[in-house]
Amino acid sequence: MSTEFMILAPIAGLIALLFAFYLIRRITKMEPGNERMQEIAEAIHSGAMAFLKRQYKTLVIFILVIVVIISIIGLFTSGEGSLKWETAVAFAIGACCSILAGNIGMRIATKANVRTANAAHTSGLNRALNCAFSGGAVMGMSVVGLGLLGLGIVVLIFNNDSSIINGFSFGASSVALFGRVGGGIYTKAADVGADLVGKVEAGIPEDDPRNPAVVADNVGDNVGDVAGMGSDLFESYVGSVVAAIALGASLGIGANGEGVLAPLLVAAIGIIASIIGTFFVSAKEGGDPQKSLNKGNITATILAIIGTFVVTKLILPDTFEVMGIDGSTTVTYTNIGVFIASVAGLLVGFLIGNVTEYYTSAKYKPVKKIAASCETGTATNIITGVATGMASTAIPIILVAVGIWASYHFAGLYGIAMAAVGMLSTTGMVVAVDAYGPISDNAGGIAEMSKLPPEVRTITDQLDSVGNTTAAIGKGFAIGSAALTALALFTAYTQAVGISIINILEPDVVIGLFIGGMLPFFFCSMTMQSVGRAAGHMIEEVRRQFREIAGLMEGKAKADYARCVDISCQAALKEMVAPSLLAVLVPLLVGLLLGPACLGGVLCGTLVTGFLLAIFLANSGGAWDNAKKYIEEGNYGGKGSPAHAAAVNGDTVGDPFKDTSGPSLNILIKLMTIISLVFAPLFI
Repeated sequence: MSTEFMILAPIAGLIALLFAFYLIRRITKMEPGNERMQEIAEAIHSGAMAFLKRQYKTLVIFILVIVVIISIIGLFTSGEGSLKWETAVAFAIGACCSILAGNIGMRIATKANVRTANAAHTSGLNRALNCAFSGGAVMGMSVVGLGLLGLGIVVLIFNNDSSIINGFSFGASSVALFGRVGGGIYTKAADVGADLVGKVEAGIPEDDPRNPAVVADNVGDNVGDVAGMGSDLFESYVGSVVAAIALGASLGIGANGEGVLAPLLVAAIGIIASIIGTFFVSAKEGGDPQKSLNKGNITATILAIIGTFVVTKLILPDTFEVMGIDGSTTVTYTNIGVFIASVAGLLVGFLIGNVTEYYTSAKYKPVKKIAASCETGTATNIITGVATGMASTAIPIILVAVGIWASYHFAGLYGIAMAAVGMLSTTGMVVAVDAYGPISDNAGGIAEMSKLPPEVRTITDQLDSVGNTTAAIGKGFAIGSAALTALALFTAYTQAVGISIINILEPDVVIGLFIGGMLPFFFCSMTMQSVGRAAGHMIEEVRRQFREIAGLMEGKAKADYARCVDISCQAALKEMVAPSLLAVLVPLLVGLLLGPACLGGVLCGTLVTGFLLAIFLANSGGAWDNAKKYIEEGNYGGKGSPAHAAAVNGDTVGDPFKDTSGPSLNILIKLMTIISLVFAPLFI
């Protein structure tokens, strides 16, 4: 393999980090507003960073335990295909890169929020949009920059030993699950408490400074939707590339390792495309921010397609032969076939995002139907929302099925892996657009709590409304990418354990399918109950403060925000451990006790039900949220009406759906697969 080409991957990662540094400098030079705005922003920033610090303390213990276990197994086992102690080094590097990406992204997001509010106050829509999007782009560039820089260095250091490189993805996935589950519990505990007691019981507006949970709610937007989503797509991003590297190596594509080089360079091209795409995001005063964000996304997608064609045409051989699934015949594929497979994945991700927008945006019928159902009460609202979420699973499944067929038809198992790489090639732009949402949401909260003029809140509400849609699209993209990434990793697992066919007539495989199909439901039960318990503590605290702090409701006394922040923080740290350990222990126990075929059944069952359940939860939750906002715009009686109360209750049910359980499933199906791949030598 040509080292001069291989070095391009970490160089592209470094370019992304330099661009993130440029954006950070630009954001920090913007005015943060008046003293009151800065005081609120500092409370949000301090609360978010305090949670991350405490969460990372827990993570460090977990990381050290896994490093010791892998090292001991690697040192005391030997032979071809055995687990190697160097895998522990790759694991630690992957975990640290994921932690660092989340830290950088959230640190800047909590600086950009107040500057977005001030830009809306002093300069208007376009300046506010640019500030919020730049803050999101820091997260996006940190994810792809640290992902490709770290992975590229690991590949170079360990000379493309895929059994070691898999450890990098394992480290990223482990951090992601803790981040997603912990952040999701934190944000929804605060959100549910703030909405139910503040809006429904006390009848005060969202982000009203009298609400004790309002700062915790704004902190939660960052730890859940910025750091959590960033870590989610970080591990999808590196997981897709690692799976393609593993298959490129095991299938022997190219005489000089071109099959390993291609996914790294496609990811590198995607970084450059995403950076260029950010310069196309701007809006005229009175314009539609959604169109501006779409323009940047489409630009990045087109450039990524062009770059992928160049890479696959120049790097991969014109034709190459790989062993077929039956293990006895060879099949010939072309570099153009690999290009088609990569583009198929990219287009599937783009289309899933559009389907998600249809089912979760107030512009379209599904959300309007949910809003209309609120006129007859909470029960009909919940029934309609659940039905909408269920219906939304059909088209994404068909799209993924078409993507799998096309990628396999044109490039075999390697094509499936490259489809995942193609889908995630523009992750930098996707994360930027997604992280823009919570920054805009925070800006609106700061404007409300700082008592800025109503026209400022009008601008931030416009940005936030678009942010709700982009967040839902981001979740849809994350779910779709999780399915393809998990499938690619599963394919690499079958190669590692020497399974060519999984026979569903075998009792062990059937047992695995049932266990795997059950796991996402059991996992969601654990995470939703965690949110329920944490929200219960928050509700009691908010009620206590309304009852005991004299003058709070009249605006003459200040709420104890710190107490609510601490409740969310403690609950999240306590509740995130059990679900996270479930994802780690199940594949290890099944693989060791029941064997690789049974574990293959578990992974298949988890992938199918986890994918469907994640779409259902994310889309129903997003639809409930935007149905509530549609009513708050003045439809069906507007704020304070019975329909609004029903909508708030529905949105409260949807909160853990879309921000805790649903997104965490993405990581569950990927983490279980990468653990199976890393520890495959122990199961044979």
